[in-house]
Amino acid sequence: MTDTLPGGDRPDPVLVEIVEGTLASVEREVETAIARTARSPMIRDAHDFRAGIHDVRLRKLTGRSYSALVQPVVRDFPVGTMNEGDVYFHNDVYLSEGGIGHLPDLCVTVPVFHRGEVVAFVQAFGHHDDIGGSVPGSMPSHATSVFEEGLMVPPIRLRDRGVPNEAALRIMTRNSRMPDSLAGDLDAECSACLMGARRLAELFERYGRAPVERCFDAIIAKTTETFRRELLSKIPEGVYVWEDYAEHDGVDEPRLHTQRITLTRAGDKLIIDFTGTSPQAKGPINHAGDYADGVFLKKWLAPVLRNLADTPEHMAELDVNEGVVPLIEMVFPEKGTLLTPVFPAPTNARTFVILRLLGVLAGVLAKATGGRMPADQETIRYTGVYGEAGGTPYLMREVLGGGSGGRWYADGEDTIHVVPDSRNIPVEFAEARWPLRVERLGLAVDSGGPGEYRGGLGYDKHIRMLEDARYMSIADRSILSCWGVNGGAAGRPFRVTIDGREMEGLVDGEPVRAGQVIRIRTTGGGGWGDPLDRDPARVAADVRDGKVSAGGARADYGVILTADGEADADATAAERARLRAARPAARPFFDRGPGYARLSGGLPYPAVDLP
Repeated sequence: MTDTLPGGDRPDPVLVEIVEGTLASVEREVETAIARTARSPMIRDAHDFRAGIHDVRLRKLTGRSYSALVQPVVRDFPVGTMNEGDVYFHNDVYLSEGGIGHLPDLCVTVPVFHRGEVVAFVQAFGHHDDIGGSVPGSMPSHATSVFEEGLMVPPIRLRDRGVPNEAALRIMTRNSRMPDSLAGDLDAECSACLMGARRLAELFERYGRAPVERCFDAIIAKTTETFRRELLSKIPEGVYVWEDYAEHDGVDEPRLHTQRITLTRAGDKLIIDFTGTSPQAKGPINHAGDYADGVFLKKWLAPVLRNLADTPEHMAELDVNEGVVPLIEMVFPEKGTLLTPVFPAPTNARTFVILRLLGVLAGVLAKATGGRMPADQETIRYTGVYGEAGGTPYLMREVLGGGSGGRWYADGEDTIHVVPDSRNIPVEFAEARWPLRVERLGLAVDSGGPGEYRGGLGYDKHIRMLEDARYMSIADRSILSCWGVNGGAAGRPFRVTIDGREMEGLVDGEPVRAGQVIRIRTTGGGGWGDPLDRDPARVAADVRDGKVSAGGARADYGVILTADGEADADATAAERARLRAARPAARPFFDRGPGYARLSGGLPYPAVDLP
């Protein structure tokens, strides 16, 4: 097979389509193999893992989802020292170049070879049950040092020419409370990535290295041009400022931990300046994002820009690969902030920062574009129980979703999960495996923020423990709400009660007695647009569907229902006129709910919320 094609450096457009489709297919095949062969519920059932394909220049080629980085592996193991059959492993947050956020995210990387040379990489990383540390699950909410969070492993060669590094595996499993699950999951991920590497090697063998690499260039260049022409052009040139907050860090009393973005659109580039972000927290909500010029954060945040697409259908077609990187410049504050923590600052709850940044970027873009952005969406929260059943330790932990924000054209989605393709643990599986009974799993009525387009609803889940256990939680938005925008109202915050006792968002081991019920309500998304402008017929339909209560229809939307559940047109018009007359003359562009005043010392909203 020759490594040239007619047309010089111009790739064959048909081959570009073939290569792009093959990359997507291989990525999906790797993830499917992991899901079918892993052992832990977090990987196999909740699907909290991702795969990615990168070229030898360390560029991310696939764009369906985010992934970690290859940079730390190549930094410690230069490409020339790699061998076929090698598998590399790491989970060290501070030595991952920003690609790993907390220690339970274990990452495996496999080089792809063509005629004896490395030509690409297949990588997978996922959230594993336990990697040691002071509490089961390796996410201690009270941690003040990364040393309390589990076993840190810098990049190592986990398999050398196909031979497993048994010493490293023995160390890792010895430090885990769930050694069998850890070993099984790692084996699944290594095997799946090796399979993906063989598939990609076949692509190079069939078409040759030079033509395939020209296709890689074309795929990345297409993303750069699409984002530049179709998305960045929708942002008026200028400077825009907005901020949002994490509410607690597990150590200090709840307060506003600021994450600020100053956004500058200058020509074909966006400058994202994080100056003004709060100092690093004592507790584990920090995220080491300033490594490798923020290349991970660029690809992490860029999907928010897709909301500027002309239609929702086109937005869904846009992938995010390395092509977004040249369009974004990042400015980080000096070391010692939430985004630039100094080792060994703890990071296990870094979702409070890294996921909040998605909303901060959406908020500042909403200011820049007159509201053409969704209201605030749910963030990842981990809830679960642990204990012993029949003398054997167990850990039940799941990532429960919540409501997404209302959009300028549609309501938010109910009970979505930020991690693509992730899901709650099936009730039948949970009840068969652990000493508990799920008595309710449904939508949390009235949790979505009122708006012309309503925020999506969160979960309402009730778990009755059949044996004594301990409850754990790593959750944000238990005080602050998902904000509404452009007249929309905030959604309801996260709330958990155990036999009537209200829990905080960060809990390591609250005792739960046999027979007691854990009631979990996850966050509702913020509303978009004035709720008094929502079609009364749609409000009545929401009440019939159990998404909005009759009381909520009246109080939030000004809709009065008849005895048969339809909107009373005359009574509704009168009630809406009354509610409008009672409003203040000027209102902020964002609504954060009542929690902001509690943490701000009584201020109703920050100055950045004004239009």
